[in-house]
Amino acid sequence: MSELPISCIAPLAFVCGACIGSFLNVCIYRVPLGRSVVAPRSQCLHCSGQLAWYDTLPLVSYMVLGGRCRTCGARFPFRYVFVEALTGLLSALIVYRFGLSLTGLGFFVLSAALVVVSFIDLDHQIIPDAISLPGVPLGVIFAGVNPAVGWQSALIGAALGGSILFAVALGYQTLTGRQGMGGGDVKLLAMIGAFLGWRAVPFTLLLASCLGSVVGLGMMIRQRSDTRLTLPFGPFLACGALSYVFFGEALVAWYFEVLG
Repeated sequence: MSELPISCIAPLAFVCGACIGSFLNVCIYRVPLGRSVVAPRSQCLHCSGQLAWYDTLPLVSYMVLGGRCRTCGARFPFRYVFVEALTGLLSALIVYRFGLSLTGLGFFVLSAALVVVSFIDLDHQIIPDAISLPGVPLGVIFAGVNPAVGWQSALIGAALGGSILFAVALGYQTLTGRQGMGGGDVKLLAMIGAFLGWRAVPFTLLLASCLGSVVGLGMMIRQRSDTRLTLPFGPFLACGALSYVFFGEALVAWYFEVLG
């Protein structure tokens, strides 16, 4: 029997990704609180009633119930369904781009971790060590089976990613007397470098800085705030890393070709 075309597998990957996205919502809520992500079962945050399995079906349950709890009628945050849809979309894109391969699996693990740390950073302005620190050796292991990276590039990427942001944070604190970047960002970029190799580090950091500057400037203008505006950097690093996964190698090759 011939293999299914990617155009048929991608929708299935979206469904599987959305199911994993439902679990990522649990991680986003419970990890910062130090709670188990396995037990107890999901429950409504308003009435504390346990949710039946058919009320936790990704995307479907939210639309059927109108985004409300079946028991008390309290509205669930739209972010829940957004995370499910986003994870499903990333899963489908990765399968479409890399097929059913170890490379695609590694990139999906990275993508799932980036989704979790991004929303935790938005909520609490922290990036949990429980995700970023194990991600560094896991990224090196993955790079060992990814011919586009290799473990040498992964080790250099982890060291480069961590050292660059550490130097930036230390320099900013020395010059201003204020902490401008947390250690979580340093460890996150180290994890990204371990998964994607050293060439991804400057690309990710440059794109994240540009996006962060544009968004930060827009927020300061809108809120009429000053330069002390606090803006989580983790989501921008995640955007930079995901951009590299899909477009980075081509853009880097084009850049070096232009330089001759």
